[in-house]
Amino acid sequence: MNFWDLCVAIGHAIGQCFVWLGKVLGRMVRLTYRYWWLVITLVVLAIAGAIYHTRQDNIRYRVNATALINGASMMQFEEAFQPLRSCCLLPNDAAIGSYIYNKRVQRFETFPIVDVHGDGTANYVDFKRKSNPKDTVNVQMQDRVNIQFRVQGYTIPEIPEIEQAVLAYLNSDEALQKSYAVYVENLREEVAFNHRQAVKLDSLTSNYYYGSALSANPLTSKDGGVYFNSDRKVRLFLKDIYAQHQHLQQGDYKLQLATAPVVLENHFTLDPKPVMSRNKCVLIFFLLSWIGSCILAELIDKRKAICAWLKQ
Repeated sequence: MNFWDLCVAIGHAIGQCFVWLGKVLGRMVRLTYRYWWLVITLVVLAIAGAIYHTRQDNIRYRVNATALINGASMMQFEEAFQPLRSCCLLPNDAAIGSYIYNKRVQRFETFPIVDVHGDGTANYVDFKRKSNPKDTVNVQMQDRVNIQFRVQGYTIPEIPEIEQAVLAYLNSDEALQKSYAVYVENLREEVAFNHRQAVKLDSLTSNYYYGSALSANPLTSKDGGVYFNSDRKVRLFLKDIYAQHQHLQQGDYKLQLATAPVVLENHFTLDPKPVMSRNKCVLIFFLLSWIGSCILAELIDKRKAICAWLKQ
């Protein structure tokens, strides 16, 4: 069999599938016409159940927040987060446990945050989990992750309390605390070093340009970050000073945020789009009830043959 024969065989198989689906659909239409009373009854009951299921106080909504991980690896964070995802592993004294056991909070999940081109800026949350951890262009950030859970009803006044309970549980993890202690100590040393280097660089610049004969020479001029003094050319330290101040600001910002092993960059916010809308739920219930009613009608239609087969 060559490639052309393989394509013909695949096309023939696909065509046979469409023919079979057409026959099944035609049979379902005939059963619907013959047993309309059964189909209408089940469909109406299913639609009523869908409408009741999607009442306002029973609709589920997603709640999201971006968590900043200070020191710990993503693997350590996932291990600490696993009891929230499975629920059965939560300790009895966990504050978040009361909300989970009372069904106020459901389905804890984490989603990677993608940094396009790896420039250190979070670009989007990969809710569909299509990103690759080994991708060097769309990089999964290792110090940030999206935390999501679901709640029933649009107005949940307990979300701030749930947020505090989630953070209290995660920050009580021993492995996260150990990594956090090492991270903060290293970060403080880095910030202190950057401060000392900034002071030294400012002092060197002041002494070199304002305390030397170079600054007193009237022939000295500046062009594009370079001093010209007769035939001498001296490069300024402006780029070094700017880079050092950037390191200093980043270190101070990280130290300011590192108040706990896990902190939130933003509070938990409720997504106004429900997990399943009423129209979608009604459509799903309608299709399932129609298929189920057709199967039941087929069993009724073939009841004599089924009874004869059972008696054999």
